[in-house]
Amino acid sequence: MSEWLSVPECAEVLGVPLSRVRELLRERHLIAVRRGQNNALYLPAGQIIDGEDGPEVLPTVRGTVIVLADAGLSDDVIVEWLTTANDELGESPLDALRSGKRAPVRRLAQTVF
Repeated sequence: MSEWLSVPECAEVLGVPLSRVRELLRERHLIAVRRGQNNALYLPAGQIIDGEDGPEVLPTVRGTVIVLADAGLSDDVIVEWLTTANDELGESPLDALRSGKRAPVRRLAQTVF
């Protein structure tokens, strides 16, 4: 998945204030990296899904990010891992999480690094 959202764009999509997106980032419900000429924070758009009441954060991102961070990985490496196609999963880990494959993604996250 190659679509990216800035923090303000994410807030707009979710219909929440910027401070809420920053809180979601701090609490690891979302993960972002610095990109572009302005070195601004951007997050993979795949972390946002269509929920029953509109756009929402993909709930399985947080646990996966925590597993990877606990293994000592930087946010840059975590985002790269989440968004890069994986042969074992047959898709990127983020796409696998979006399709409900939490357990295989977490298993892979625990063994890859």
